[in-house]
Amino acid sequence: MTVARIVQEQRKTTQSGKAQAGSWTLEYERQQAQRPDPLTGWNGSGDTNTQIRLRFSTKEEAMAYATRKGFTVHVVPAAPTSLKLQAYADNFR
Repeated sequence: MTVARIVQEQRKTTQSGKAQAGSWTLEYERQQAQRPDPLTGWNGSGDTNTQIRLRFSTKEEAMAYATRKGFTVHVVPAAPTSLKLQAYADNFR
């Protein structure tokens, strides 16, 4: 059975706008354990589903897609953020 995770995207710290904040992303969870490659020593697995990320505008659309495909779903909402508003002069107190 395929297990998926639906995550609410937050604004990236390097962004000033809120273009993709609030969108929802469906990611597949890893089905195989990672193992070191004997030649390079890098970790990897044959599970390529973890490379797929589907973006939806609402949580309901993501849930409808997951139920239509028969996935087990874990929903991860975005952590609440609070802004600390201060003036530039407060840096020199």
